[in-house]
Amino acid sequence: MLNTALSLMMLAIIALVLGAVYLLRRGGAKKQALLMLFLAMVLGVNVGIWTLPDSSGKAPVDQSK
Repeated sequence: MLNTALSLMMLAIIALVLGAVYLLRRGGAKKQALLMLFLAMVLGVNVGIWTLPDSSGKAPVDQSK
């Protein structure tokens, strides 16, 4: 179940970045585009927290099983 959530978060990150780039290139809604990039960054940090191993070599996603 957690792997599904992490996969959906990665897809959301891709969609947010592409949407923000589209908005910035079109020339409008700069504030919303920056907020989309910020949300993508927050989601990326969350994915990193769950998937990167700690000092003992175990990732939290592996420990949750």
